[in-house]
Amino acid sequence: MAKLEERQLRAVLGALTDAEVTSVLDFAQYLRDRRSTAPKPSAEIVEIPRPEDESVIAAIRRLTKTYPMLDRSTVFNEASSLMTRHVVQGESCDETIDRLEALFQSRYTSLQAKSASGEADT
Repeated sequence: MAKLEERQLRAVLGALTDAEVTSVLDFAQYLRDRRSTAPKPSAEIVEIPRPEDESVIAAIRRLTKTYPMLDRSTVFNEASSLMTRHVVQGESCDETIDRLEALFQSRYTSLQAKSASGEADT
């Protein structure tokens, strides 16, 4: 990381609450972990119940496991946007998780429609 980026990151972290810093760290760990090389994902949904008091990061992890057939990079931009709304704009965990679930379900539905029409999975 360049020195300028480090200073910018430190400035941003310095302006956040402890809870927000924890969320940023959780999200950074999610970004790191999503790069892991894994075997070809299953095409089946893995039913994982939504626990009570789930964090947004835990929800992203759960949904990634629930929908292993989705290319993480295709949902990442929207998921990170929702995470930003939660951390920066103060959207509630429950509302953010509801939006994340809708996002993943929508992407899954789109993938199924593409597969049914014979298009390549992207």
